[in-house]
Amino acid sequence: MRIYTQQHKYYCGVDLHARSIYVCILNQEGAVLVHKNLRAKPDAFLAVIAPFRYDVVVAVECIFDIHPKPYWQRYVNAWS
Repeated sequence: MRIYTQQHKYYCGVDLHARSIYVCILNQEGAVLVHKNLRAKPDAFLAVIAPFRYDVVVAVECIFDIHPKPYWQRYVNAWS
């Protein structure tokens, strides 16, 4: 297993639900920069992380989804 050791300027945690997502973005020092609920749409998420996107790591809560195209995949595809 490879261990990821790279440092980043910003860290984003996402709690993803069917109709809403909760986003928290911290800087390297641990200061909270963003702490908000959003509608569960890729454009809303991308707008919030836009200022940090050049050096951010995103962690998404583990989810279970039986939909043919899971919600998290929509975000990955929108980011690409």
